Amino acid sequence: MKKLAITAISFAVLTSSGAFAQGKTRAEVYQELIEAQQNGLNYVTDTSYPDVNPIFEVQVARMKRQHLAQQRATTPDSTNN
Repeated sequence: MKKLAITAISFAVLTSSGAFAQGKTRAEVYQELIEAQQNGLNYVTDTSYPDVNPIFEVQVARMKRQHLAQQRATTPDSTNN
């Protein structure tokens, strides 16, 4: 009887483990982390959550401008086609 119970529990755990996965690949999660850092989310502190800490607002604004400039420089200009 114990073997049957253990087998049933093991089967239930194995089949339910797929419920925790959200269908994202490791690369997608990694890209989301990079985007969050580029948007200044690592400057959010416990005292300022969910906003950026006021001490770091200038740095975050500069980072966003730099990121936008890099995106514009790397994307082809669609008006020259």
